[in-house]
Amino acid sequence: QLRYSVPEDREPGFSVGDLAKDLGVELRSLAARNLRLVSEGGQRHFQVNLAAGLLILDSKLDREALCGQNPACSLHLQLVMENPLQLHRVEVDVLDVNDNAPQFPKPEVVLEITEVANPGTRLPLEVAEDPDMGSNSISTYELSPSEHFTLSINTRGDGVKMPEIVLEKALDREKVAVHHLTLTALDGGNPVKSGTAKVTIHVLDANDNPPVCDPPISKVHLEENVPVGTLVTKLNVTDLDEGPNGDVEYSFKTSNNAPGKFTKLFSLDPRTGEIRTKAPLDYEESSAYEIAVRARDRGSPAMEGHCHLRVELIDINDNSPEIVLTSLSSPVQEDATPGTVIALIGVKDSDSGANGQVHLQIAKDLPFKLVSSFKEHFSLVTSGPLDREKASGYNITVKAVDSGSPQRATQKTFYLQIADVNDNAPNFSSPFDTAHVQENSLPGTPVFSVSAFDPDEGSNAKLSYSILDNGMQDIPISTYFRIDQDNGTIYTVRALDYEQNKVFQVPVEVKDAGSPMLSSTAVVHVFILDENDNAPTVVYPSVPKGSAFHQTVPALAEPGYLVTKIVAVDADSGHNAWLSYQLQETAEALPFQVERRSGEIRVAQALRESEDPYRLVVEVRDNGTPSLSASVVIVISPEENSVQDFAKSLDVPKSSPKDTNLTLYLIISLVSISLVSCVMFALVA
Repeated sequence: QLRYSVPEDREPGFSVGDLAKDLGVELRSLAARNLRLVSEGGQRHFQVNLAAGLLILDSKLDREALCGQNPACSLHLQLVMENPLQLHRVEVDVLDVNDNAPQFPKPEVVLEITEVANPGTRLPLEVAEDPDMGSNSISTYELSPSEHFTLSINTRGDGVKMPEIVLEKALDREKVAVHHLTLTALDGGNPVKSGTAKVTIHVLDANDNPPVCDPPISKVHLEENVPVGTLVTKLNVTDLDEGPNGDVEYSFKTSNNAPGKFTKLFSLDPRTGEIRTKAPLDYEESSAYEIAVRARDRGSPAMEGHCHLRVELIDINDNSPEIVLTSLSSPVQEDATPGTVIALIGVKDSDSGANGQVHLQIAKDLPFKLVSSFKEHFSLVTSGPLDREKASGYNITVKAVDSGSPQRATQKTFYLQIADVNDNAPNFSSPFDTAHVQENSLPGTPVFSVSAFDPDEGSNAKLSYSILDNGMQDIPISTYFRIDQDNGTIYTVRALDYEQNKVFQVPVEVKDAGSPMLSSTAVVHVFILDENDNAPTVVYPSVPKGSAFHQTVPALAEPGYLVTKIVAVDADSGHNAWLSYQLQETAEALPFQVERRSGEIRVAQALRESEDPYRLVVEVRDNGTPSLSASVVIVISPEENSVQDFAKSLDVPKSSPKDTNLTLYLIISLVSISLVSCVMFALVA
């Protein structure tokens, strides 16, 4: 808090104080920190010279216009600097200059006094007015020389000097009916200034006892805001005369150039002398009132006395505190460190004493606290970490409570927005996913859609997806799959072959657009579903395409004799690789048969006595949809002396349909167990 003083007669441009030096700030940083002046009043009297770092006058000051009769005259300013945000309070004391001369309410005062007045009789005079304060205000009065009158100066309760003319020598109206005097008011300035008024005193005959107020100066304490019509006091005035000369009438005594404000607030009964309130009284507007009352009798000539009443108001707690939000930094980053200044708050209470002492408070469950900067000014700072994902903003209610009885409170609510920072990485709904796609699917076929969520907002929550080539496959994974960077849908780049790759591990990365970027990864296991795209291949007997395999058989071979066995394979898997063997139908029945599952060719009936060979076409067919097949031509020639290729062929019993079905069930069980095992291994991986 800075404090300066300036005389009221200085011209605009006068340097009041060196802000840069007193604040400890370098000149070149004042403009960068946006130093600005905020006046607490409605009129601007000062400005800041950023180049020189000085506080200078913007307009000429008039202390009397600014502060009236207040003994202390201060102007309150606020200096605001940014980066970081700081608030400094400046008080400028306006020093009084003796620029006003004393002036009487009337240039000429006419007084009346009875000729029988006793020496010591006092004639009150109008008080001169001087807008200046302190030593520059009225210091004394002087009266022109007179053999009958002298001047007496009394001091009122508020320090105002009151001149009175005192009769020193008895009067004789027949000798001098009118006395002409000059009253001079002098102030204490340097040089001294003065004002004069002509005093004309008429000497009257008869009524020789003026009304007397007892006591002449009194004081009354009264609470503010008492009901209109409340009795303040009843004046005690006595007049020793009788009849009309002792009948007193009361009236307020005011001056022309400064009519008493009390006449608007108080009423006076002219007969009884009762003073009552006629308007609400406000301690904050004025804490005391000086009331002058004239008591005049009805004699001829009339005589008058004067009563002075000081009404001092007792403050009651009738004003609620006022909250002023000077500055608010909104939004604030969620990573703001504890102690970051959020707002500058001022508080005012027009009451005085304990009624004007204000305490500021906020809810305890908020991550903020109030720090007192200086009198009636507070800083709202962070007291803990902020998290926009938990609370994107706060409605902060500041409550001001005074210390009066009963207490009065005011609250003000403002909204503080929390700005997002990129402190959360995007997360997949699952770190591992499984997808299936048919082999030979067209390029561009959608395989799977991954999804991720980022609790941040704005660009910090804008996600993009990509596939990582981490070397888990021999060929870059990007040659098989691509991903839509916006929605996370995975597509095939080319047709897939189950026989080459049965499963792919596709690592997917998601990144946000924050700074710095944050990311996470997930793995999608893509299983290729087999399609019946491979025909069976005969591996035994191995004969060139278009040729036949020649096999001899004993001419006396018995039924059940094993002639040969066809062995075939299918590159597909599952039911697409289940093979069955059969003979193509011919015009005449052949004495051979082929086992459907094993491919064994056996003699079905006794061979005929013929030297012509038998031509068999064996067809091998898989179980896919559509079914694919292959065939081989076997030429069997019966020979008398043929050596049996299979020594135990005659001992092999003919397989029954029940054995064939059992073999089929075993194959199905093995394939099922294999598929389940593969899936489990993939999930574990």
